[in-house]
Amino acid sequence: MRLLAKITITATVLTVTLSGCGLFKSEPGAPEITDDFLAKLASGDVQGAAGLTDNPNDAKETLEKFRGALKPEGLTSKVDQIRKNGEMASESSVSLDWDLGKNRHWTYSTKFDVRQEGDFWKVHWASSVVHPKLAPQQSIKVTELKPDPAPVLDRDGTPLLAPERVVSVLLVAKEAGDLGNVTKALADALNPFDKAITQQTITDGVGKTPDGQAYQVAALRDPDYQTVKPKIYDLPGVRFTSQTSLLAPSRNFGSQVLPAVRKLVENDIAGQSGFRVATIDAQGTEIDELFSKAPEPAKAVNVALSRAVQAAAEDAVEPVQQPTVLVAIQPSTGDILAVAQNDPADAQGAISLTGRFPPGSTLKAVSALAAIQSGKVNAETPLPCPGKTTIDGRRIVPNSNEFDKGTIPLRSAFAFSCNTTFAQLAVDMPPDLLTNAGLSLGLGVDFDIPGLTTITGSIPPATDVVERAEDAFGQGKVLASPFGMALVGASIAKGSMPVPQLVRGKETKADKQSTAPPAAALDPVRQMMREVVDYGTAPQLKPYGDVRGKTGTAQFGDGVHSHGWFMGYRGDLAFATLVLGGETSTPAVEVAARFLKAVP
Repeated sequence: MRLLAKITITATVLTVTLSGCGLFKSEPGAPEITDDFLAKLASGDVQGAAGLTDNPNDAKETLEKFRGALKPEGLTSKVDQIRKNGEMASESSVSLDWDLGKNRHWTYSTKFDVRQEGDFWKVHWASSVVHPKLAPQQSIKVTELKPDPAPVLDRDGTPLLAPERVVSVLLVAKEAGDLGNVTKALADALNPFDKAITQQTITDGVGKTPDGQAYQVAALRDPDYQTVKPKIYDLPGVRFTSQTSLLAPSRNFGSQVLPAVRKLVENDIAGQSGFRVATIDAQGTEIDELFSKAPEPAKAVNVALSRAVQAAAEDAVEPVQQPTVLVAIQPSTGDILAVAQNDPADAQGAISLTGRFPPGSTLKAVSALAAIQSGKVNAETPLPCPGKTTIDGRRIVPNSNEFDKGTIPLRSAFAFSCNTTFAQLAVDMPPDLLTNAGLSLGLGVDFDIPGLTTITGSIPPATDVVERAEDAFGQGKVLASPFGMALVGASIAKGSMPVPQLVRGKETKADKQSTAPPAAALDPVRQMMREVVDYGTAPQLKPYGDVRGKTGTAQFGDGVHSHGWFMGYRGDLAFATLVLGGETSTPAVEVAARFLKAVP
């Protein structure tokens, strides 16, 4: 039995050898030609592959068009079977797996004849060699099927960025005829959607566009396009293209946050593209679908923002003529709920997140904490609040309009915002006490928040007595951003610094640890902030619940003008408002009132 088995195997091997090109010939046979043809096709050597066929010219043309349409990153082939058709021909059955990149593959089987011509074997050429449904004079086209981007949802699952059809309005100058009439018609129709679009800007844009190319005049949401379509659709030289884009609820909604979020998560929301392969004739007309793979949409991305809170914040800052911002943070989680700026603020950049301004008397929340932590005073300690005081014989510090309250408890000096009281308190503080108190509330901590660039601010240690006194009421060298002051409010509300969060699943890192202040020192500060609303400088907020905060007026530049601030919290909502050039804190408090009235 063992001997018979050995003879059978040998005989089988001998039969295969003979079926190639003869026992004594060295030329490659059908198996070798099949392998060589597939290897050259995989490597991109179209000319080499075509040279192994009996019609090199037609093969080369078809293979070039085929590979040119696919633009493959690779090809894996497998010979499934080679069947003899007599002594002079064989049929090769093969499987092809085209790697089209981006995890896309097109796999199918095909067959072709390999025939002996004289001493040589060649692939008998037909279009079906590369695909069984490819006919003569046909090629293929590949169409990418992109999924709509996944939405970006707020903390409650409400869309902040959602896919919408966007129509681009294009102008080709050389096709416009009377360019002046066309640009005027476009400007008149499109200016209501974008005030930056004028006849002059269109003319300038067209002038900078290479001859024959299209200039994009505008990109409109589909509902806006439909309203203006009758006015512009038939204008000479005007063309239109459309695509699906991820858009905010309105043009400027979340202008300082959502564009950064979109960029951060663009790969996460893109999904997996599908594709479609079809045969086409010489004129490019589609004949038959060969393959189709549907796109796979990505999962939605969730962020900490609240659409409702963001809308309330934007409505609150919008009516103010001066640059105005509002930042809101949830103390319990650190979630950034809203970052709102009006148009004048947007013109100055992301001042809500990275602007550095003297915080004025809002810093007295930090100063009060430092003073109580020192153990030298408490909320009931009677302290003088004169209209003005002199520090170290060099610097006269006044109250606003030099109001004089006589001797009052620290909590009342806080509520009335006595600069003179806090300046005197700072004289006896160690140089870094105010710095450390600020750090315990997040002021001076730098964060790496995925998707955002932020600066909280800084309170440099002050060895100079006058500088320390000025720092204590938010002037001097102290600087803070609205984001930083919102974080101070959130830290006071929580009892320790919450780590700001924006995009779910993307961790925020802090450059230093913040040590929570002792509750015994923080509780009195919370009560003082309530008294600011009860009878102090922010009574406008009394109708809106248990609001606690601190107003601030901060001189800048030559000291003639001032910014207005409010920093505080209500329940699990902390926020800061800033009105640049507001002169007093009143406009900032009014912004806070509109915000709190609208927030759910």
